[in-house]
Amino acid sequence: MDISLLKKIGFPDKSADVYLALLQLGPSSVRVLAEFCDLNRGSTYDALKWLQDRELVSFYKKASKQHFVVEHPEKLKQLIEKEQEGLMSAQKEIDRSMSELLAVYNAGGNRPVARYFTPDTIMRILTDVLDTCEVSGELMYRVYSVDGLREQLYKDFPTFSDARIGKGIAVRAIAIGEGGELRGLDERKYMKASSTTPTYIIIYPGKTAYISLNAKQEAVGVMIENIGISETQKGIFDTLWETL
Repeated sequence: MDISLLKKIGFPDKSADVYLALLQLGPSSVRVLAEFCDLNRGSTYDALKWLQDRELVSFYKKASKQHFVVEHPEKLKQLIEKEQEGLMSAQKEIDRSMSELLAVYNAGGNRPVARYFTPDTIMRILTDVLDTCEVSGELMYRVYSVDGLREQLYKDFPTFSDARIGKGIAVRAIAIGEGGELRGLDERKYMKASSTTPTYIIIYPGKTAYISLNAKQEAVGVMIENIGISETQKGIFDTLWETL
């Protein structure tokens, strides 16, 4: 039996080792198990207790010494069934407590949460923009668009604009440098490029994403989830928009 199978159903490493040892050796003392598994006696006792608590192992005394024996392997199925019942019960408890959990979660909105994105995961920012706008009902976001970065950001999501339009999400873009083409449900204004290290900024409901290029000229980013920050950025953007 592969130890990885036992670990998938929650066995700690040492308990899995001891369980497999008992399967192979049959009834065994702690000393024999400890030597076979290359564990000290304390760790062996801890592993056996874990197994006994789940009724996978029992013991009997022989010549005043405890000998441990593994229960029928069917017990493993019963263990899984019990774990599933526990998870189902926990899910019902979470469902009943969801309103309270959401209240606590929303109360923490003043604490910024930062998420980082590598070149392999940068596309998730775009997906989050669409999902967040759709769920919030605020069907418009704002973006400072930068030539050069634009191509990097959208290369793994070339149908982004089509998906955005399909969801009825509008965008206002301030293009720094050369601007992209209009696709629908979008407005664009322009600023002269004034930086050699530009950053692409997306402002959407409750969140602000910053995307730039790393040393390998790959798009990387950070998304900050905080209503105060996004509202401040939105106010700055709208004020600038009116002046262009």
